[in-house]
Amino acid sequence: MDSEEPVRIPVTDILDLHSIPARDVAGVVEEYLAEADRLGLKALRIIHGRGIGVQREIVRSILSRTPSVRDFHDAPAEAGGWGATIVTLSDSGLAAVQILYVSVFALTHSRCIVCIFTVADQ
Repeated sequence: MDSEEPVRIPVTDILDLHSIPARDVAGVVEEYLAEADRLGLKALRIIHGRGIGVQREIVRSILSRTPSVRDFHDAPAEAGGWGATIVTLSDSGLAAVQILYVSVFALTHSRCIVCIFTVADQ
């Protein structure tokens, strides 16, 4: 696959960040949240891993400033414990604004990572 091609990630209620390069995690999480909100998903699980907590802090920083996020907390032990975060989205109607922000960001920087999310078949 050409490195210039967008990466397509199916949007479900679970996002596993293990396969995402560290430099792209913030953008992928922001785009995922916007698309999940647009699709009407309300309960999400973001798997960031345990490690030393760097990705967990990146994810939680994004969650704390995202208007559509109502609540977030560690997953229960059987769902990843502190290696995953459970997210509850509210009905904010701000998904279009978040997608526009990502698009503008991509146009104003010389290097950009574009993630195109698609709805997974049920």
